[in-house]
Amino acid sequence: MSELRKDPIVDRWVIIAAERGRRPHEFEHPPEETAAGAACPLCEGNERMTPPEIWALRNVGAPNTPGWQVRVVPNKFPALRVEGEAHRRGLGIFDLMDGVGAHEVIIETPDHEWRMGDGPTEMVDRVLRAYQARLIDLYRDRRLRYCVIFRNFGPDAGASLSHPHSQIIAVPVVPRRVKSKLSAARDYFQRKERCIFCDVMAQELALGDRIVLENDYFVAFTPFASRFPFELAIYPRQHSHDFATLDEKGRLALADVLRRCLAYLRPALWQPSYNYILNVAPNPVPRPGKPDYWTTLHLDYHWHLEILPRVTRLAGFEWGTGFYINSVSPEDAARFLRDAMADEADGTASGSAEVSAPGGGS
Repeated sequence: MSELRKDPIVDRWVIIAAERGRRPHEFEHPPEETAAGAACPLCEGNERMTPPEIWALRNVGAPNTPGWQVRVVPNKFPALRVEGEAHRRGLGIFDLMDGVGAHEVIIETPDHEWRMGDGPTEMVDRVLRAYQARLIDLYRDRRLRYCVIFRNFGPDAGASLSHPHSQIIAVPVVPRRVKSKLSAARDYFQRKERCIFCDVMAQELALGDRIVLENDYFVAFTPFASRFPFELAIYPRQHSHDFATLDEKGRLALADVLRRCLAYLRPALWQPSYNYILNVAPNPVPRPGKPDYWTTLHLDYHWHLEILPRVTRLAGFEWGTGFYINSVSPEDAARFLRDAMADEADGTASGSAEVSAPGGGS
């Protein structure tokens, strides 16, 4: 079983998952494109090649057979497993616990060649529906304190299979980065009685120069302090801390914004690898000795989605300082994406090889 170990100096948990080292060619070379058909474990007809499904949206058929639209299965090489208890313990000054959690794969479509930016919106909505269903179910487990929902697309983003898929990892602690964001949001609310995410969004809408697109439910913009070229954030217009409560109309609106953002990154960055992360609230399960733990989430937290194109690599300066160097200003990135959208609306969009991004793109 894997272990969680805590760095006593920087208050950071690390998952030691030696079992994942069994994955083929883990350290030999970057993952290769997986061909559709018999070789791809995620393609329709190969259900026997994955662990039994946990959840599925189906047209026809019994579980673990063809006929599905979206399918969720345990990761074959999980970072964490659902069996057992966390059992925190000490080893001298060090803290560790068993690697209890969940690691699931959302197989987004039977179509091996589908790209989320291509749509249609209804297909993206099915993926979001799977996220909601799994988040609700996983948070019923009181051992699990946080779920990270993410999509790795392309080899530079860490994708080991090319078939369209996302992942959910549920962990028995709230990660440090998440805790820092939650604490900052709570501190801001205690000072101003307002949500910091709502205030940031209002500021972006008032200025307008970093807004990429918006609809009645969502706003997509390049953050003021973007870490990466063409980094995007998608915020719900209405304050909400719980992604699972998003209704069907809101989910379709999010699917449309997400699809369009991913579609317009392609000509900007020549089919980039990317990660996106759905930032959800932690599980509000009571904590022993901490009766007020995250009890103000409904007031101060605001779920959101981040899209991180992988067009630059972190190097010594970034690892040594925690700073990021972004070679494309968020204002230029937003302007370029807005122009690309306007060109397509006018029917004059250029092919990806003819489009130049600010700062040279990749």
